[in-house]
Amino acid sequence: MKGSPKRKCLCCGDFFAPDHRNVGHQRYCWKSACRKESKAQSQRRWLQRPENQNYFRGPENRQRVKDWRKAHPGYGRKKKSRTQVPLQDFFQAQVAHNEELNPKVTSDALQDLFSMQPAVVVGLISMMTGSALQEDIASTVGVLLRKGREILDMKPGSENQTTSLSATTANCAAPV
Repeated sequence: MKGSPKRKCLCCGDFFAPDHRNVGHQRYCWKSACRKESKAQSQRRWLQRPENQNYFRGPENRQRVKDWRKAHPGYGRKKKSRTQVPLQDFFQAQVAHNEELNPKVTSDALQDLFSMQPAVVVGLISMMTGSALQEDIASTVGVLLRKGREILDMKPGSENQTTSLSATTANCAAPV
């Protein structure tokens, strides 16, 4: 089997091997700029032919396009995926009539937030350490508790300290 002869690209001037199925016609290489030039040249040649001069103009051509569009409905439209699933549920707004708004008083204190969600704290510590073992979590809780007391300037055994996280950890963590 012999190779394709090299040919000089009409756009960039580089030598290239034309596709074996199109050796007789291919005059441009595969570079993006050269392919664009090939397309532009092809369109220029098409438009120079007398029968194509007014191909897109006039009432008979307008009717030709209308007939084609009737024969091919939806040709240029995007097709929707059949298994299209909404990213989120639709929100149904509910209007409240004549209701007084009494905001619930919630504490934003750090101590209250942590004591209300011990499972979140245990999960977070487990993710930080990469371990679900009780011993690892308990030692990390001890370090975090000491660091937190330093930040809040608390002394061990003072009355305004939070529930012991190590006790909470032992209650919430699953046995190994």
